[in-house]
Amino acid sequence: MKKNLSSFTLLFWVVLVAFFAWDWAVSVPVNVRLEPPLIAAGSGHAPTGGHCASTF
Repeated sequence: MKKNLSSFTLLFWVVLVAFFAWDWAVSVPVNVRLEPPLIAAGSGHAPTGGHCASTF
């Protein structure tokens, strides 16, 4: 049982690392200047969107 569990654990990590390597190789690099600003409390940006409690 212990050997079988470690085989599945090793297989899981190999598949996960292979997926991340494949994703990194085929994805377009992220241009951070085109990304929207981070959502943070107190960032100074006015909230947007339709909320039922918003002031008219």
